[in-house]
Amino acid sequence: MGKVDKQIDLIKEAFEEKTWNEIHTTDSWRVFKIISELVEGYEKLARIGPCVSIFGSARTHHNDKYYKLAEQIAYNLTQKGYGIITGGGPGIMEAANKGARRGNGRSVGINIDLPFEQHPNPFIDNDKLITFDHFFVRKVMFMKYAQGFIVLPGGFGTFDELFEAITLIQTRKIGKFPIILVGKKYWSGLMDWIKEEMLAEEHTISADDLNIFSIVDTANDAVDTIVKFYSRYLLSPNF
Repeated sequence: MGKVDKQIDLIKEAFEEKTWNEIHTTDSWRVFKIISELVEGYEKLARIGPCVSIFGSARTHHNDKYYKLAEQIAYNLTQKGYGIITGGGPGIMEAANKGARRGNGRSVGINIDLPFEQHPNPFIDNDKLITFDHFFVRKVMFMKYAQGFIVLPGGFGTFDELFEAITLIQTRKIGKFPIILVGKKYWSGLMDWIKEEMLAEEHTISADDLNIFSIVDTANDAVDTIVKFYSRYLLSPNF
């Protein structure tokens, strides 16, 4: 066990020794749990190499067209040298990890401990599954260790991850990277509202903000967008 692992364990032990009442009446004790999650995430993900995060609904059935599309996108990305990061659960996440496994690429799962529906899927590499208690820590890992986001149809969680990435790029808190929405039919209503209400009517965004993301329909177009973006840089996938 390394020095960092020992430190994480000490933090966890200190947290676990507190009673439920002490934890919830002294918010400062939560800081230790948060620190342990951040350190564990940084340690495990710092050396994974170039990866793309794929998001979408946990409820998507394996016969659904978007499940099959997510699997194909992930497979195609591995053939270009990229690993895949997902939220580690079922649905679109499972499909993407499955595609990564089929393509012999790195398959990472950043799971979240929930009282329902979220269980790690079987296509994550054994040494690349991390389970978090805090959504915001989990999102830090998505943002920090992905070279691009590919977003398929999903629910509130998918939208949360999408708009956080857009906001961070818009406000220049992080550098620009590709954000690709897959499924024009699914996203077109939202995009129309953004253009008509936010841009044209209320002026709450600028026209340039629409260039932060793109919308495609096929696996090839999604992967080509990632490859084209990084062809301008010296990033070379290394696994």
